[in-house]
Amino acid sequence: MALVRPARDEDAAAIVDICTRGYRHTYPALLSSEFIERMIAESFHPERVAKEIAPAPPGRLGYQVAEEDGRVLGAAVGGMIAPEAGELFLLYVDPDELGRGLGTLLLNRVIDQLRASGATAVWVAALDGNELGIPFYEARGFQKIQRRRTHGATDADNAWSWLLSRPL
Repeated sequence: MALVRPARDEDAAAIVDICTRGYRHTYPALLSSEFIERMIAESFHPERVAKEIAPAPPGRLGYQVAEEDGRVLGAAVGGMIAPEAGELFLLYVDPDELGRGLGTLLLNRVIDQLRASGATAVWVAALDGNELGIPFYEARGFQKIQRRRTHGATDADNAWSWLLSRPL
């Protein structure tokens, strides 16, 4: 059975691997390969992940990982974006482990962290057309609020995300 725990420094390589494979698995029909590789290089390079593992409250509450039998199977991180608002910045599960409830375990851990930090609402961005993420969040009470250009996208990329929110 999987457990969720705070990430440790030695988890950085596994987090990079899961996020990279998860990004490539989720978006090939929605984003160009150039955009995907650019965002992976920016967001999931080992030095950045290693630097962001530890909590830096309130803005980042530290990576959380789902682990089973000593193997990291998923990662998530959130933080406070306003005095009473938190955001789930990232949640990826090993593509080979989808459908086991690991995403829900990670989401619940981040929500607990946000609630303990004073959040009364949580926000998340999901790429428009993301057939994995949007239904996952909506099934857990999130509602689409606003459509906006995807983080890192240029006019040429034409990539849009939904901001979803739910009360805590």
